[in-house]
Amino acid sequence: MARREQELSTQDRILNASETLFAEFGFDGVSLRRITQQAEVELALANYHFGPKKELFLAVVRRRADELNQARSVALDALGPEAGVADLIDAFTRPFLEKSVRGGPGWKSYARLIAQIANSPRWTEVIMASQFDAVATKFIERTKLALPHSDERNIYWAFHFLIGTMMMTFAETQRIDRLSGGRCRSSDLDTIHAKMIPFLAAGFEALCGADSVADWSRNRRSAIGTMKDHP
Repeated sequence: MARREQELSTQDRILNASETLFAEFGFDGVSLRRITQQAEVELALANYHFGPKKELFLAVVRRRADELNQARSVALDALGPEAGVADLIDAFTRPFLEKSVRGGPGWKSYARLIAQIANSPRWTEVIMASQFDAVATKFIERTKLALPHSDERNIYWAFHFLIGTMMMTFAETQRIDRLSGGRCRSSDLDTIHAKMIPFLAAGFEALCGADSVADWSRNRRSAIGTMKDHP
């Protein structure tokens, strides 16, 4: 074991091993025995410090969620009342970017793990709601101020699409690498983030503008009607 790992507390060694393995294999694909073997601690110590595997899983999420939520909250609070949608999206997403790029391998594993959790109804209430809803609500309320004439439902939908984009991006799945033949790299998070902000901001403004949404809906209904008339 590396010297730095030896200097970590038993709890941190268990959390680090858990984070890496859960990110790679998911909650159901990892046993406590495998975690403690990677952490090089006795199996009984995982139960002693964290209890059942589910409680250890929650501890892994909470450890970085608190830090991430604090950074997001500070960034949102630092914006003036006239902040636009692009500024708000940047304040919400940049803390995750900074930690994913410069926070070390643990944060990269965490990004992959959160992407799994966010796509599983199993963890919606247990993790996503309890750990991330407070700062998500702060972002949404600020967005309502920036887009005061929007139907609030569209702001929630826009946030839903933001989360999907962010999770896919920071998980670094390498999907875009293959599709682009290497011209785009999922590991180039700074470049991706710079492109993601205007893309998402334009999406928010298009979706949350009542006229554009109404026009799109009318066009969609018209297209469906045409298809029915001409099977």
